[in-house]
Amino acid sequence: MSNIRRLPGLKVFLYLVLTLYAVITLVPFLWALSASFKPLSEIISGELNFFPRNFTFDNYRQIFVQEPLFWRWFFNSVFIAVSVTGLNLLFNSMAGYALARLSFGGKRFWFFLILALLAVPTQITLIPTFLILKAFGWLNSYQGMIVPAMVNATFIFMMRQFFVNFPQELEEAGQLDGLNTWGIFRHIVLPLAKPALAAQAVFVFMSSWNNFLLPIVILFEPEMFTLPLGLNSFKGQYISYWNYIMAASMVFTLPALGIYGFFNRYFIEGTRFTGAKG
Repeated sequence: MSNIRRLPGLKVFLYLVLTLYAVITLVPFLWALSASFKPLSEIISGELNFFPRNFTFDNYRQIFVQEPLFWRWFFNSVFIAVSVTGLNLLFNSMAGYALARLSFGGKRFWFFLILALLAVPTQITLIPTFLILKAFGWLNSYQGMIVPAMVNATFIFMMRQFFVNFPQELEEAGQLDGLNTWGIFRHIVLPLAKPALAAQAVFVFMSSWNNFLLPIVILFEPEMFTLPLGLNSFKGQYISYWNYIMAASMVFTLPALGIYGFFNRYFIEGTRFTGAKG
């Protein structure tokens, strides 16, 4: 980084590359956003105009009014993603703090087991997850979508790395004030861990919001579909109506952008803090 600062030409080149990459990334999104407000005839005309000539809300009216299941899919996705994110923030933080600060039997074993789990692809655990959920009678249910995803080895490790570097003097001050371990964690550690929690929240919410593999395996009834699964059937139903597909895609995309925008001020700081010493 210091070498880049000493070479203005290299810095300008990097900015140009990043700007070009941003344009390449944004152009398809902006076109899709524009197309969601266009009638079908304007989309299939072949013109690449980013501003609709015949601006209309009919596409959104179609998916929300004429497709009653769309509201249900949206609710399912929001409920599952928010629940999974909240449970991950709690349990991953508790596990990470325990591995970083507490002394207990088998601590090294659990830490290396979590490290080993980082190398296991999700696809390998899909069939065992299905069989366990079937045994519990949780197929085609909210708990079947939430419980398997309520902890994550990656973010346990991430929170552990954050808490390893947490100032121990603050915890000692809490002990002098009469706080027990839970009190220190609740009143001192968590409030100061907002950057790491925000980074975790963004990653977990995005992963749950975009999850397609688990829903397609355990959800059978259309009323229980999440948006990724619902949009797949929606696309098959309206395969020629790109105006409706673009509107539905924007409804799917904008909540994720909103979550990132909300946590943006903590996000970069959180990802920087979590990669320090082990």
